[in-house]
Amino acid sequence: MTFEEYQKQSRETAIYPNLDDNFIYPTLGLVGESGEIAEKIKKILRDKGGEINDESRKEIAKELGDVLWYLSQLSSELKLSLDDVALMNIEKLSSRKKRDVLHGEGDNR
Repeated sequence: MTFEEYQKQSRETAIYPNLDDNFIYPTLGLVGESGEIAEKIKKILRDKGGEINDESRKEIAKELGDVLWYLSQLSSELKLSLDDVALMNIEKLSSRKKRDVLHGEGDNR
């Protein structure tokens, strides 16, 4: 499955206020789901000594799927192709690697 296919198929499941004119809802969902991943990781560190078992991995994968869904909806709301977003990110990172500036701070390295 490509990102384009995912974006199209996931959009068919999008039900929220002002669909196609509401970038706030998927932004909040993206942050919320990312927080759920952080909580699961925190509990792995606290309760399992940092060891990830198959059950934990499966639960995190579900949350990563939710992050992907909200990322896809936000991209759609902003009229962005998820394929293009992914490609732009790889190009940015490749440029940073080539210039040996993957480390450091700032968006425009």
